[in-house]
Amino acid sequence: MNSSIIRYILGQVLKIEAILMLLPCLVALIYQEKSGFAFLITLVICGVLGLAMTHKKPQSFVFYLKEGCIATSLSWIFLSIFGCLPFIFSGEIPSFTDALFETISGFTTTGASILSDVESLSYCMLFWRSFTHWIGGMGVLVFLLAIIPLTGGSHINLMRAESPGPSVGKLVPKVRYTARILYIIYIGITVLEILLLLLGRMPVFDAITTSFGTVGTGGFGTKNDSLAGYSAYIQWVVTIFMILSGVNFNAYYLILFRRWKKAFNMEEVKYYFLIIAAATSIILINIHNSALGFFDALRHAAFQVASIITTTGFATMDFDLWSSSAKTILVLLMFIGACAGSTGGGIKVSRFVVAVKTIIKELNSYIHPKSIQKVKIDGKPVDHEVIRSINVYFMTFFILFSASVFLVALEGKDLTTNFTAVAATINNIGPGLELVGPTQNFGGFSTFSKYVLMFDMLAGRLELFPLLILFHPVIWKDLMAQRKLKKSGKV
Repeated sequence: MNSSIIRYILGQVLKIEAILMLLPCLVALIYQEKSGFAFLITLVICGVLGLAMTHKKPQSFVFYLKEGCIATSLSWIFLSIFGCLPFIFSGEIPSFTDALFETISGFTTTGASILSDVESLSYCMLFWRSFTHWIGGMGVLVFLLAIIPLTGGSHINLMRAESPGPSVGKLVPKVRYTARILYIIYIGITVLEILLLLLGRMPVFDAITTSFGTVGTGGFGTKNDSLAGYSAYIQWVVTIFMILSGVNFNAYYLILFRRWKKAFNMEEVKYYFLIIAAATSIILINIHNSALGFFDALRHAAFQVASIITTTGFATMDFDLWSSSAKTILVLLMFIGACAGSTGGGIKVSRFVVAVKTIIKELNSYIHPKSIQKVKIDGKPVDHEVIRSINVYFMTFFILFSASVFLVALEGKDLTTNFTAVAATINNIGPGLELVGPTQNFGGFSTFSKYVLMFDMLAGRLELFPLLILFHPVIWKDLMAQRKLKKSGKV
């Protein structure tokens, strides 16, 4: 195992985090807040450690999927641990566990909070909470690949380990250019939303932080009522951009280079919009009444469907008060999630499409045993290896989900709270139902349960296996063996 490249990547990540913390420092300077010193202290710590870890370059820059998964998982853990320090140093979230929960929730774009009064935070802390969504939305390692020339080695393994979805490929021959194209699209969507929110007379600070949470599909807001207090225009803008952020970014690449037909024929994207339309229609019928007119009901239904399926987690009203059928649809959307290759979480639409087609193929084989059929997506056959990996993903997901529900249930809370708390964290959504509903928070859980949910947030964002591989005994045996060889002078 090439442990030196892992150490080097972790160092680069810490240096990037140090640079990114300059922005909340600037916010603190604008609003004249003393909390900004907490970011300066953390910035120095990250910078010094990052420089120390990258001072000695690796002898070999070659690394494989194993190293890519380990580097990715450890990068997100390092990001979160150091990213929570400003909350602690400033005293705004003095508990390490709570600060870490809030930060992991930010970077993984979950949006589950332990805070009961968000508005009590300083501007620089509110900015950092939302900015962590934007950083984590596309992925810090994708950013690393975009700006730092890691010459040599299979860098696609880093992107595969971090990017959401069943498979990741290069848009252009070089991974670095692929990462740059993705970030250009990402920044473009963010800037466009900010401008449209400003047109709706949203304050500049709110427009920026809301756009970070929308495009990163995170959901941290700057108000206690999320987006309920804003105008209908602003809520519609956020609805549209949540949906756009849940689309596979490959579609935007195709549109950018005027390959319209291929972009609009992407099967996953078609099903994604179909699910949104169907879910919105059913919920609209459920919540439309004399107190809530048709257009208001449509706005709230569309907003909440978009918020849940894209795993953003914003809210315009307390959907925990809706009918059982409407809440059931929202819970189902939690698991479906957005498209692969988007900033959204969940299991992903593409996996469900492949799973349903596999079931249909299996049923057809019972009727016509001698027939040879292929599962196809976008007119192309899906490799057996991809189908196998999707089946394994489903099994692993539900085993981890079941274990997490059981562990959280030891605390004694009701089943709906436990079930939706795990669903909301492992699918990177944010709010659940009952005690973790849109008007509640996760602060009432015990320390043990919070760490279970933090693990779920990281596992969900990293598509399970990059994080689970850290617990494989072979990895630690390889590291120990390599350390022994270094001590003996054989390496």
